[in-house]
Amino acid sequence: MMDRRKFLKIGGSLTVGGVVLAVVGRNMWNLLKHPDKVFYDSKRTEGITLLKEDGDFVSPYRRTFGFVVPDDISAMEVEGGSIYIATPNNIYVYGLSGELQTNFPTPSDLRDLAVMDGRIYALFPTRIEVYDRQGNIVQQWEACSETSDYCSIAVCKEGVFVTDAADKNICKYHPDGTLARFIQSPVGFIVPSYCFAITYMDGRIYCSNPGRHRVESYSTDGEFLAAFGKSGADAGAFSGCCNPAIITPANGGELLTSEKGIPRISCYAADGQFRSVLLDSRALGGGHTAYDVRVMKDKLIVAGGDKVSVFQYNKSLSQLTLCGQCDKDCPLKI
Repeated sequence: MMDRRKFLKIGGSLTVGGVVLAVVGRNMWNLLKHPDKVFYDSKRTEGITLLKEDGDFVSPYRRTFGFVVPDDISAMEVEGGSIYIATPNNIYVYGLSGELQTNFPTPSDLRDLAVMDGRIYALFPTRIEVYDRQGNIVQQWEACSETSDYCSIAVCKEGVFVTDAADKNICKYHPDGTLARFIQSPVGFIVPSYCFAITYMDGRIYCSNPGRHRVESYSTDGEFLAAFGKSGADAGAFSGCCNPAIITPANGGELLTSEKGIPRISCYAADGQFRSVLLDSRALGGGHTAYDVRVMKDKLIVAGGDKVSVFQYNKSLSQLTLCGQCDKDCPLKI
């Protein structure tokens, strides 16, 4: 039996023309058994534009190393030379070569991770717990609303930012855990599923507005700054009920997005200009859920299922790809 969160991560609703539609009857059965037949195909079905994967796609990134963790991965973060992995009941800290550095148990409802200055911020549906690397709780606080259902977390010196899938806003907390403000989208957040991503880069907060198929940016004081993204089937657009599912910064000032349905990881400039698809479904390993991705120096760290994979740029393939033809001075190409 599929639990509600996993069902919603695959996609438990349809968004057509900005309207969220329930999935029922034959579509519900197809979604549970064959979600690709509802959201992603080479045809049009029942008036919904569906995504066709390009069989000619070549990625300049190749998997160079990987390791398996003891359980399915709930969340991932990197800091320094360490990879932080959350599973349903534990947080593991690995080195880049896959060696286990430390681990400790956590409650089973952990949603997301953020790490700053060696402190591990664990997000749960209605609370935040902060650990040191030995697993000691050094700080914790409860959600500011009785209806909260927290989804993703980002941490910077200005505060702690969490997305709330139930109340459809961003909550900013001061570093001591006191509530600073709520942040609302000027067009309203549409959140059909638990794919309400948030990250911090260069003084801005970036978050997904998944039902609207776009990425929005805000100042750390909550001022709306800009947005980019469009609904569509082509590379550089976001398809399905709710994408992008994950957003993360690259070292060169670019943003990476990860999508579900037919998974792919793409690169955008900070202003939203599409650069290229970096990894498609075949390179990632298939499936329908989004792969978590982080950048560590010249490496892409990708997590999905119970596996962590390390990808690096392959210069011999670069001229066959949009990524290789990009003139951006990108640390991933070193």
